[in-house]
Amino acid sequence: MTDKTLFEPYNLGALKLSNRIVLAPLTRNRAGPGFVPSEFAATYYSQRASAGLLISEATQISQQGQGYQDTPGIYTQAQIDRWREVTDAVHAKGGQIFLQLWHVGRVSHADLQEDNASPVAPSALRAATKTFVNNSFVDVSEPRALEIEELPGIVNDFRQGAANAIAAGFDGVEIHGANGYLLDQFIKDSANLRADAYGGSKENRARLLLEVAAAVTDEIGADRTGVRLSPVSPANGVSTQHPQSDFEYIVEQLNTLNLVYLHVVEGATGGPRDIVPFDFGALRQRFKNTYIANNGYDLELATSRVDEDKADLIAFGRPFVSNPDLVERFKTRAPLSPLNPVTLYGGGAEGYIDYPSFADSKSE
Repeated sequence: MTDKTLFEPYNLGALKLSNRIVLAPLTRNRAGPGFVPSEFAATYYSQRASAGLLISEATQISQQGQGYQDTPGIYTQAQIDRWREVTDAVHAKGGQIFLQLWHVGRVSHADLQEDNASPVAPSALRAATKTFVNNSFVDVSEPRALEIEELPGIVNDFRQGAANAIAAGFDGVEIHGANGYLLDQFIKDSANLRADAYGGSKENRARLLLEVAAAVTDEIGADRTGVRLSPVSPANGVSTQHPQSDFEYIVEQLNTLNLVYLHVVEGATGGPRDIVPFDFGALRQRFKNTYIANNGYDLELATSRVDEDKADLIAFGRPFVSNPDLVERFKTRAPLSPLNPVTLYGGGAEGYIDYPSFADSKSE
């Protein structure tokens, strides 16, 4: 046991975090015209700036990378300008914020693609999942397999997205390599049937993620770059036969890039932690920098994992939606407010920026 606590400061590369609590990336489907972040986004994130680190909602690096209605991008000047309002608001409150870079791959619909094109994927296999488009849940569209000549363009979109994020004032970026989206689709052999240099062996299936990570670190620096992985999550219909060896290899390779953090979804995203046997400690041991643990954590489990040195930082998702002052509530062991599932996705200020702090709720 150690004397570490969730509430002590932590050095994340060059950043000085006020505590070890992280706002996990949370899609809220509130972007406006042009896929510009919501007019309320600066308020939403600044309300949660007491977290040691905030990670933004997943943000597409191109129109091709979009998979859901009303999610923000980071590929136009208007998007960059609105994100700058968000980062300025967070920094004014003393917070630190990374942008999560996203390409959904096959988890999309033709109605979201330029000229109603098919979504792209490692292989032409439709995902067993739905998306939200035209104000309703529908089956995702049949994808087409990316040609090998197109992959450098995908890598460059991630690189440019990282550059745009820094221009928007973010302290760094998180590469979304999890939850059945494009980079995870390449990693997981259920979605990747390629016979070229990006398919087959674990080394080939990891290639695109590693190329993206190398390009982003080259663009903005390793101390501003993190990666999110979900080794065993079945989110969006992906799986792999040998997750332990696949992801130990990936983490070993990411470690050589000296990334500032590894963010791991432990178990099924938003669901059970112990869905299949997997040694997450082996990933922590292989990664020399910061390990962020995520999925199903409450105060007690988070406290024990940090105290036992099984994680450096803990990311909390849904508890932060309805508790903007989650850090203070944890410190004082105040009760948590439940979220309203009806207002979780889409809409305006309601269910987004109107959840009161504990102090405010007591005074009502």
